[in-house]
Amino acid sequence: MTPRDFPHARRRLAGATLAALALAAAPGAWAQAYPSKSVKIVVPFPAGGTTDIVARLVAQRMSETMGQSVVVENRGGAGGSLGADAVAKAPPDGYTILMHNITFPLASISLALAGRSPYNIDTDFAPISNVVNVPLVITAHPSVAAKDLREFVAQLRANRSLQVNYGSTGPGSFMNVVGEALKRDAKIEMTHIPFKGAAPLKLELLAGRVQLGGDQISSSLAEIRKGTLKALATNATARVPALPDVPTVRELGFASIEANGWNGLFAPAKTPREVIERLQKEVAAAVRHPDLVRRFGELAAEPLGSTPAELDAVLRGQLAQFRPILTELKPSVD
Repeated sequence: MTPRDFPHARRRLAGATLAALALAAAPGAWAQAYPSKSVKIVVPFPAGGTTDIVARLVAQRMSETMGQSVVVENRGGAGGSLGADAVAKAPPDGYTILMHNITFPLASISLALAGRSPYNIDTDFAPISNVVNVPLVITAHPSVAAKDLREFVAQLRANRSLQVNYGSTGPGSFMNVVGEALKRDAKIEMTHIPFKGAAPLKLELLAGRVQLGGDQISSSLAEIRKGTLKALATNATARVPALPDVPTVRELGFASIEANGWNGLFAPAKTPREVIERLQKEVAAAVRHPDLVRRFGELAAEPLGSTPAELDAVLRGQLAQFRPILTELKPSVD
């Protein structure tokens, strides 16, 4: 190139730069470029629980279709709030997303009431998709003589000297709300023992060191069928096909603790709409894959792959349902 060619080269370079900037600013450019590196799904519980299993199944399928690896990172603790906070503060670029469940609204309300929430659930997250619905079940150690939750409560009321521990997946988790609501409504006494996730809770239930517990049904379905755990009630709005003989809490007179369990994906707020849409489409396609449909069936989970608006409606509905209950109960967040 001679000195005479330099002005022409500069003009070509400037034109190419402007074209690249225009492409980046064009609608859909984010979606076309995304993902250009690995995507991380944060699970705010230890490995082995339902939320972790669902995340790993979906991540494996998305890795095969997105052209980049999708990995799962477990960040357990504080009822799922540690992992949620990490995602809330992550760059809003779609490379760090959150897989959470019904504990998300409950723990967030509890932390906010205590003035200790590190994030704002109303403003810091963008819903992507409700991946699956998974019913919630209340379980007991086989040494508990009651055949259902109503009998369990009646036995505690009849014998005030009984020392009963109930376990949960952390302060403000669904089972924590269930336990405190039962103590209030039935006027019984139980001691709350929090754990970092469903897996350690189940181990203590199986050992009999806690007498009552509960989580998403897939965490304990095998043990219920073997008889090493006893199902006292489901919290679903209708009887669960996997456990047709187990009554719902509404049937037993405890409608205030009725709720549908779910596992959904969230991104940090301000993540580009095109990226949210790409992720939702990938999730919806993943949960329809025959291999995942079969595995979800084994977990008694209903595959959904919902729209962001549908997940947002679930979250807002449960925030509205449980905020008054938690405001009254004020469960510990320690």
